[in-house]
Amino acid sequence: MRIISGSLRGRRLEPPPGMTTRPTTDKVKESLFNIVQFELPDARVLDLFAGSGQLGLEAISRGAACCDFVERDRAAQNAVQKNIKACGLDEKTARLHRDDAFAFLSGCPEKSFDLILLDPPYGGELLRKALEAIAGFDILTDNGIIICEKAPEDAVEPLPAGLSLQKEYRYGQIMLCKLCRGD
Repeated sequence: MRIISGSLRGRRLEPPPGMTTRPTTDKVKESLFNIVQFELPDARVLDLFAGSGQLGLEAISRGAACCDFVERDRAAQNAVQKNIKACGLDEKTARLHRDDAFAFLSGCPEKSFDLILLDPPYGGELLRKALEAIAGFDILTDNGIIICEKAPEDAVEPLPAGLSLQKEYRYGQIMLCKLCRGD
């Protein structure tokens, strides 16, 4: 795993040990950041279900002002912390929250983030529950967007009130969904 573009390009990232975390492939990561390239400069980013932190670190490398990384798994937390340190980032730019995603979301002030990166474990209801919490706590800025990485069988719809699906992209067995505020 590595950062593929921007000021931190080429930095190697450490994955969490074991099989509980699924890293985003370079192809999907490049596509994701092509989708959000114009929203990145000076953006406040949330990397929810951070895993290794590679998506948030890529966002910082490409011009985001800061990123909050949220991860509850201890091994993944350690990987995120090591990757932040390896990139030479400080607490002002990259903040690791060793917390459950929903506990973190409940404490966020309104309209906190310009870009939210959601890559929860595939299967189950975590993605839908996260979208409901994001909409319910109103943490997306007025022009903010959410990018979800998911398996094709993981549904995002019906969406909670206040969010709309702009576009879906498919890369083999991985899908990206771009959502924004609105009904």
